[in-house]
Amino acid sequence: MILIIAEKPSLARNIAAGVGNMKKTADYYEGGGYLVTWVFGHLFSLCDIEDYTGPTSTGRWSMENIPCFPAEFRFALRSGKDGQPDAGIARRFAAVKRLCEREDVTAIMNAGDADREGEIIVRLCVQHTEGKNKPQLRLWLPDQTPETVAAALKAAASDSDYDRLADEGFARTYIDWLYGVNLTRFATLKTGTLLRVGRVIVPIVKAIYDRDMQIKNFKPDIYYALVSRAETNGETVELTSKYRFPKEEYEKACRACKKLNAQTATVTAKKTKKENLKPGKLYSLSKLQNYLGKKYKMPMDVSLAVTQKLYEDGYLTYPRTNSEYLATAEKDKVKQILGKVGALGYPVAFREDKTVFDDAKIESHSALTPTTKIPDAKKLSENEKKVYSAVLRRFVAVFCSEKCVAEKTELTVSVGPCEDYTLKGTVISEPGWTKFDDTARGSKILPKLNKGDVVNIDFRPVEKETSPPRHYTIETLNNYLKNPFREEKAAQKAKAADPDAEISDADADDAEDYRAMFEGLELGTEATRTGIIDNAIKSKYIALKKDVYTILPGGEFLIEALGQMHISMDKYKTSALGQALKKVYRGKMEVADAVALAKEEIAAVFAHAANDPASPAYTGFFGDGVGICPLCGGEVKRSRYGFACDGYKEKGCKFKIPGTLCGRPIAAAEAKILLADGKTPVLEGFVSKAGKPFSAALELKNGRAEFLFPDRREEK
Repeated sequence: MILIIAEKPSLARNIAAGVGNMKKTADYYEGGGYLVTWVFGHLFSLCDIEDYTGPTSTGRWSMENIPCFPAEFRFALRSGKDGQPDAGIARRFAAVKRLCEREDVTAIMNAGDADREGEIIVRLCVQHTEGKNKPQLRLWLPDQTPETVAAALKAAASDSDYDRLADEGFARTYIDWLYGVNLTRFATLKTGTLLRVGRVIVPIVKAIYDRDMQIKNFKPDIYYALVSRAETNGETVELTSKYRFPKEEYEKACRACKKLNAQTATVTAKKTKKENLKPGKLYSLSKLQNYLGKKYKMPMDVSLAVTQKLYEDGYLTYPRTNSEYLATAEKDKVKQILGKVGALGYPVAFREDKTVFDDAKIESHSALTPTTKIPDAKKLSENEKKVYSAVLRRFVAVFCSEKCVAEKTELTVSVGPCEDYTLKGTVISEPGWTKFDDTARGSKILPKLNKGDVVNIDFRPVEKETSPPRHYTIETLNNYLKNPFREEKAAQKAKAADPDAEISDADADDAEDYRAMFEGLELGTEATRTGIIDNAIKSKYIALKKDVYTILPGGEFLIEALGQMHISMDKYKTSALGQALKKVYRGKMEVADAVALAKEEIAAVFAHAANDPASPAYTGFFGDGVGICPLCGGEVKRSRYGFACDGYKEKGCKFKIPGTLCGRPIAAAEAKILLADGKTPVLEGFVSKAGKPFSAALELKNGRAEFLFPDRREEK
């Protein structure tokens, strides 16, 4: 008898359907030589700090037991919100344990989701039973149709073949625990505010924070462009010079226009050709989420949940994929799907193409596609219809038997010897796959001009202003997180130079993006990114309105407070750890070595001068007293934003010393001197709004901390 442990009840039902003729009991299915049971995702989680160190003297979070670096990580059954053991989880594990330890169970098959999380979810359960000594197998399911389940059962391999995937999963779990519990407690104790510090959530919030600060601080620059919008043969021909003039050089711009207008403008070249345009690639999860967010303003957590539901119902392949390609071994399977899709009336035909089948661009899972199981549209929810239709229509577009033919025209207008202008347009003559995929760009219609035609020109200075960066959207944030180091300027430059040359992204060179993903440079993964962004929204660090992300006051405080504490969870450090995890997966690094990198980074935070009580630069912890209030005689203590009088509630005293002045943190020792002596020695490290460093003392003046420049006072 083989025991199969599924990650979710729905998967257990689908496996039972694949086995066939199984009898259901309260805790498992039985039949055909198999037992099928289930868990509810993670039944086990890493123990808390106090399980290693014992309780603190106060029974609350304290510096007494952090940083905590366990010599060996331990797991326990998950607790409820009250910290007590969760009764439902305990009952489910007890059922799994009984089955694992049954004498007639000769082998145990891991049917966790086909990723690193699913791998360790089931392993942890088995490792906490006597069944750990029995042979371990792995059921790997790209989709959940009965046919796929039946085929996967016959091809089940030893679970040891997935040891490296499990190692990556455990390393990720240990590293995220180290960052989460140590730095969350530390940052919360420092600020008096619960700050969730995570390896991935912080750089995501910081990306949105940085972009919004760029927008907030943006100062538009006025300039003059040289533009001609004159009519030729009844049609307006717009030409824009590549030259720009600052707002102070209006007269110079006028002279340049006069020089251009003195020339004769002629069409010196015209090229027209027909092309077969290729459709876009199949969807990865993030590319599907980009489309759904842009078209329907569908949040990522919603689109993932709906896609996951369609997968569990057997209608779509495994959703958490980072690839837009199919494996060459899947060609027969694709032909079967095409047979089902073709029967619905779609014009499809199998085709072999490197933009569709490419093993080098698949890490664990192929692109999202429909399966041979076609849903009844009447039984789908509105969101399920949108998601399924998006995947189906992209699949149809990729394998469409009707070609998309476009006529591309390129005109070159030469204005004397001064400048050449290139005008491009595309007209689709045969729609082909574009009938099924609405991601194609519209056409630009060019004026009816031929080589040798004279073009009327009337260049004039047109006042324009530079635009601020745009807020992150679901699409642009996803693209950034997939490869935060990509030089996007090259792609933007190519698009600006040839805006109508491509209708799809099929021919785009994505080698750099896949290299980044496979090396672990991305921030988060397809499996985790959506949940982390959702946590940032629930923590009120960021907001999502329609498909646009913006920073919230809580997010600003998080990033600025972490900066003062020198907790640098930026994309560089997060990516470095991501690369370490990929090395673990590829057998180039051990779990302990990857964990050691995280320990080193965390230890450096605690040892930094701003966080070391023995250092003059120590900024203190929330509630630390630093002196007597000069206004009311109350005690001045470290507060959320700096140092404030504790007489606020009783006396209404508003005395405070900012925690940061002109980019420089104020140390607790400096605040003590200021309160005791009325002024400090000259302090270095301040930065003006213009970005210039300066030095100054601080003095108490009218109950406020103000700058004192001794040299200037002496001069005066």
